[in-house]
Amino acid sequence: MKRCVAPVRLRSQVGWSAIATTLLLASCATAPTPQSSETSSGAMPMSAPMSSPAADQTLSQTIPSAENRVSPSQPAAPQQPQLIKTAVLQLTVKSIASSLDQVKTIVQTHQGDILNLQDELPTDYSSHRLASLQIRIPQAKLDATLQSLKQLGTVDSQSVTAEDVSTQLVDYQARLKNLRKTEETLLGIMERSGSVGDVLKVAQELSQVRSMIEQISAQLATLQNQVSYSTIRLNLTEIVASIRTQPATEVQIENTWESATHSFSKLTVDLLQLGIWLLVYSPYWVVLGAIASFTYLRLRRNPVQSRSEES
Repeated sequence: MKRCVAPVRLRSQVGWSAIATTLLLASCATAPTPQSSETSSGAMPMSAPMSSPAADQTLSQTIPSAENRVSPSQPAAPQQPQLIKTAVLQLTVKSIASSLDQVKTIVQTHQGDILNLQDELPTDYSSHRLASLQIRIPQAKLDATLQSLKQLGTVDSQSVTAEDVSTQLVDYQARLKNLRKTEETLLGIMERSGSVGDVLKVAQELSQVRSMIEQISAQLATLQNQVSYSTIRLNLTEIVASIRTQPATEVQIENTWESATHSFSKLTVDLLQLGIWLLVYSPYWVVLGAIASFTYLRLRRNPVQSRSEES
């Protein structure tokens, strides 16, 4: 009988322990942070039934909340198109000088900058004075700036072009985020103990990743700057051709005298240089002259001899 009682008691204890384990797992399944991986190996067969709809719903609720917490750092698609705008404006004005002063005032009022200025003065008596400017202006104030510039004169032509770079911005932001995660992973690997060769390989990979991060960050900053600020190319033409007055008679005589004296001095120097060259090569000229004289005298004697023989 003792041999039979012991198994019965053992079975009863196993049954109570199974029931207690079931209750414990049920309470863990309804907890806010399920930890099914911490159950013992003997209770693993009971963990499969614990994947109840309530537990799945709890996990589905916790995952979106985690995504919402990460979303600020993730590159989200911009709400509005990110455009790079460029405007070209051709104006005819009465005076280039006064118009340039007004352009500087308009640009300063709209918090812009003049990046380039070219003022071409007329080269003849009937040409028009021209000026061209490259203006950098905040995109939000582009339209207001164009309206102010149109008031300076008559509009000959105008155009505004826009380039959508929304996709490029999102792509750069996503690549930059992935590279930074890779950098964090490599830093974590370097903190672990390992051989010198492994550390050197990880350091090389880390250097390449950081170089790519700097490159993409610079491209992203440039693109964002082009989106934030628009470019205006302004061309100005003076309406009246500039008439250049002729210089006074005294100035003309003075200029003629300076030109004549300069030409005389130049000719004198050239002749002196020619004389020096002839003097240096004089031995050759003497030899050539002697040969020419000998040849001439010989030719003169030959006809005299031929006549005496005939007679």
